[in-house]
Amino acid sequence: MTLGGVTLNVQRLRETINGREYVIEVSNIGSNKWRAQIVRVPGGSAALMPFYGKTPVEAAGQLSQWLAIAHGVGKC
Repeated sequence: MTLGGVTLNVQRLRETINGREYVIEVSNIGSNKWRAQIVRVPGGSAALMPFYGKTPVEAAGQLSQWLAIAHGVGKC
């Protein structure tokens, strides 16, 4: 993906948590820094904060863990 002449490394992952499917977008925002967030859908909420990690897997994992806890299926 290119934005304003800058190439962005973006990955999309599908996760099913407590029977609900989420699409998580993970993007590289710096050296060893990745941001994971829920992909916005038309009519959906954009209020969820992003999660950060040193790798795309770490960032997405933190977001997935938070969603599982929020739905009552994970542990703190």
